[in-house]
Amino acid sequence: MTMGRIVLLAALAGLLLPAAAMAQDRKREAQLRTVHGTVVDKDENALPGGVVFLKNVKTQIVKTYNANEKGEYRFSGLDPNVDYEIHAEDQEMKSTKRTISSFDSRKEIVITLKVDKKKE
Repeated sequence: MTMGRIVLLAALAGLLLPAAAMAQDRKREAQLRTVHGTVVDKDENALPGGVVFLKNVKTQIVKTYNANEKGEYRFSGLDPNVDYEIHAEDQEMKSTKRTISSFDSRKEIVITLKVDKKKE
């Protein structure tokens, strides 16, 4: 093989490898999940400012989100291979804990969190 061909092959490999890595990153992003919904009170009224807690069961890391003026919340970029627990709190009340299972294949999960139990 001549030196010119070796240089050409090395240049092509240098162009193709980053493209393959970018395609793999896009594939990984496409598999990530989102959970969103509304925080409501016992009468189904939206609760602006309700705090939503999302716990990664594997790492025990908890993320929080303050519901917007319509009571809506959103968590994105969730690992599809991990279970999560989610619940909401507002003042002295909280919702039931819900589980987002890794066996649930939906990419977008909608959960309404009803705050209607006294905090323990």
